[in-house]
Amino acid sequence: MIQIKITTKQILKGLQFLSYLIFIGLCIDAGAIMFNTFYTLTINSTNAKSFLQDLDLSPLYRFDQAYFITEAALMIIVTSMQALLFYLIIKILQDKKLDLKQPYTTEMKIFISNMSYLAIGIGLFSFWGAQYTKGLIAQGITMPDIESLRLGGADVWLFMGIILLVIAHIFKRGMEMQSENELTI
Repeated sequence: MIQIKITTKQILKGLQFLSYLIFIGLCIDAGAIMFNTFYTLTINSTNAKSFLQDLDLSPLYRFDQAYFITEAALMIIVTSMQALLFYLIIKILQDKKLDLKQPYTTEMKIFISNMSYLAIGIGLFSFWGAQYTKGLIAQGITMPDIESLRLGGADVWLFMGIILLVIAHIFKRGMEMQSENELTI
């Protein structure tokens, strides 16, 4: 019988690789949305028909350019914040600030707090974008679905942000207990 043993270090390397892939994909997405928004507004307004792959925002662009800009800005904000979240993950793993022997460090507390705030921000902007899109649909504008606009999952992001915020406070308490323990020794 062959036994395969995967260490924590190997798992972290794999997660770092996956984080890089996701980060690159999100940066490409955010950059594509920014470029296509600029290109549509300044050079070729027919680009709104094929804004991103099969994403047709031409009815919105024809209805009102300000609405088009707002929708694109919300998409840019959400994808950029998601990319930033994965950048933080890459940075903590790359800088080797994750010490499994003493996990309760200031860096980890700050890292988890920043991740929680970003996740809550992504959730709030996704919710705002989804509600904005629903409002546009109510006005009779043909819009793609919320997931295609990269604005879906607001509830999941908010839930994750709150959980991470709780974990950040647990880390804060762990830091306090760790320092008390070091003082008593």
